[in-house]
Amino acid sequence: MNLRHIEIFHAVYVNGSVSAAARALNVSQPSVSKMLRHAESLLGFTLFQRTSAGLVPTEDAHMLFADVSEIQDRVHALREAGRNMKRGAGGTLRISALPSLALDALPTAVARFMQTHENVKFDLQTIHHDDLLRKLYERETDVAVAYQVPPATPIGSHWLGEGELVLLYREEDLPDAPASVDLQVLNGRRFISLAASGPIGGVFSQELQRLELELDVDEVVSARTFYIACALVRQGVGMAVVDSFTAQASLTPGLSMRPLKPRLTFDVQAMYLINRPPKALAAEFLKTLAGVIDAL
Repeated sequence: MNLRHIEIFHAVYVNGSVSAAARALNVSQPSVSKMLRHAESLLGFTLFQRTSAGLVPTEDAHMLFADVSEIQDRVHALREAGRNMKRGAGGTLRISALPSLALDALPTAVARFMQTHENVKFDLQTIHHDDLLRKLYERETDVAVAYQVPPATPIGSHWLGEGELVLLYREEDLPDAPASVDLQVLNGRRFISLAASGPIGGVFSQELQRLELELDVDEVVSARTFYIACALVRQGVGMAVVDSFTAQASLTPGLSMRPLKPRLTFDVQAMYLINRPPKALAAEFLKTLAGVIDAL
């Protein structure tokens, strides 16, 4: 099967009929039918049963679809990479950052940088750790600012600074909070869990294991993002351990944050494809971003 056969099979399988596949691919129905029959003759087995209700995938088709779907995803990624490379402009910085860094640190750095680089354009996006590699591979972004470099990948990185985990709380719930808080302060209190929130949630979980500490907390809500956790704290749902960047950007009258004791820090990294390191303009902007992170 060549790529055209794969594309036709994938379209028919996903859309459920030759006519729907033809519309999706913007080609004629006869050409889809012809290519599908040709694919079946090359394979030596039937892909779809022709019934009065339409085409029904055979068991062989179901087994083949998993591999075909992966190939289609890679072809799509290649096309996206080509389109994004064509759209790229020398004076445009395409930067992606985790939502926690995009709340304050990234906008501050952009505003500061544009004071001395008026003609530079920015294409900014938020990104999640699970999507970081795809964004880089497909050339949707040139630099991704995040916390943990994916292991065993062709990703280069540049250290920008560090953040830390902090306790975010309403002042009325902890009126006599010390300058830094022991995790034991959470015992018996309503807590918004972030254990499933990526690498930083993992840092918190690992520290509990290291200390062999079992907190007697009332986990009233489990949130997948720090921003949601901060909004819940603001509404009086409970306390949360979040990253310092999100906490700082979320502070409003009546909310406070305290570092943990011992401190739990993490690195902030600018990541890029090894074969596409940041150009001079991007490297200069990253210095500005590093200065903002250091001042927060």
